[in-house]
Amino acid sequence: MRPEVHLIADVGEVEPGHIVIDQGDRDDQGNEALREVAHDAEELPLLRSRQAVLVTTPALAVPAPVPYRSAVPGADFLQGVTVLDFTRILAGPYCTRLLADLGARVIKIERPRGDDMRAAPLQLDPERTDQSTYFVRVNAGKRSVALNLEHPEGRAVALALVRVADVVVENFRPGVMARLGLDYAAAAAVRPDLVYCSISGYGQTGPWRNRAAFAHVVHATSGLMHLERGAEEPPRVLYLQAADILAGTHAFGAIAAALLRRIRTGRGAHLDVSMLEALIGAEDISFGSVLNDGPSYPGPRSGMLVQQVGDSWVALQVVGVLDLWPRLLGLLGRPELARDPRFATPTARRENWAELRPIIAAWLDGFASAEDALAALGAARIPCARVLWPAEVVAAPHLTARGAFPTVAHLTHGAVRVTASPFHVDGAPIVPGGPAPYRPGEDTLAVLAEVLGYERDRIVDLARRGAVAGPGLSTPGAEGGPLAGTSPDA
Repeated sequence: MRPEVHLIADVGEVEPGHIVIDQGDRDDQGNEALREVAHDAEELPLLRSRQAVLVTTPALAVPAPVPYRSAVPGADFLQGVTVLDFTRILAGPYCTRLLADLGARVIKIERPRGDDMRAAPLQLDPERTDQSTYFVRVNAGKRSVALNLEHPEGRAVALALVRVADVVVENFRPGVMARLGLDYAAAAAVRPDLVYCSISGYGQTGPWRNRAAFAHVVHATSGLMHLERGAEEPPRVLYLQAADILAGTHAFGAIAAALLRRIRTGRGAHLDVSMLEALIGAEDISFGSVLNDGPSYPGPRSGMLVQQVGDSWVALQVVGVLDLWPRLLGLLGRPELARDPRFATPTARRENWAELRPIIAAWLDGFASAEDALAALGAARIPCARVLWPAEVVAAPHLTARGAFPTVAHLTHGAVRVTASPFHVDGAPIVPGGPAPYRPGEDTLAVLAEVLGYERDRIVDLARRGAVAGPGLSTPGAEGGPLAGTSPDA
């Protein structure tokens, strides 16, 4: 018998021949009752949309309910955990993307006009300006509810969502959530065992707590700009938004640990994550020295070399493990350097790197191609690699084998490749639990109905009064939105 297909709920990728049953219901314990079956059906193209399919037929034997996305490694780690995500830009969204990838239900609270990063490069839909690959990548697997947090009824809806959440994550400047009546004290009053995570540039305490901060500014404050500049006179602008990613990753780990403590003790937690301290902690040499009355060690890094060989650039490292030095000497055919006082100890080699570097560079110059140099270095077990462009990275067979760039559905673009969480579980890569929300408030109607039990008329009335927004709802003042002008990662 041919299956009947009903569109009912959100879904991410589904392998050909597989259909996901998402009942969207809850059992007596409040857990989502979700089931998976495998069956061929002509309606699989429907899965390109953001909706799942429910297959019903007397000929189809449906198994008993199993944990949500249990066939996907890691997807049951945070099953049953609801995360209320007040974050924007990068640090917070990266944290909550990791939580979503491990099976948490992440409800992203957007201003009616949407997360600012919706307007970033690359735009996927030529007819819109809110469909950036930036946004899709860090918000895959989340549901979007658009609330005007400057409106008292919008704040009341947010607080109602807090009551049923396990985790709240926010990355506003300290004091913003208190002004809105949504800080930890207010949230814990309605959900005492809540895990509440605040990510900010400089932390919730201290003289710098109220400073506006993005990664670039935090990099300047961290001292790393001086360490990176080398012989250049002005401090350098760093390309990588390391402060955001590090803070988001630390927040992810702290949230997981706090949830574990809650299981043991029933206690919630207020987590305070500082982008500045995350970045300082990532530096491996200078701060350990300076904290103990030693010098700082500005770049260029000793023992690390980038050299053009043929038509490519080769990077290699000869510090970090003591055994690398004798291996290098054997490769160079220069055993006498072991007795040279300039290079006899790791400290001496660091202090005299300006003299050691040309010796290594001259040896590299003897190769006709990067491949030959890399082969010799690899045979001697010297860490080395060719310097790749981003397009070469994306095309690398190694990363393809690792599943590093999974695909998520997009309503108009069809499929979008994103980066995966950088860890495997039980020998398989983590994949996003679904697409990113197509529009701000894409799931306002569904979430407020499913999670809070609001009737449609009530939600429409809230939208008419400017408290909530979403597709199909009247959204007066949608371009104003909450917290206009507030720096999100500050």
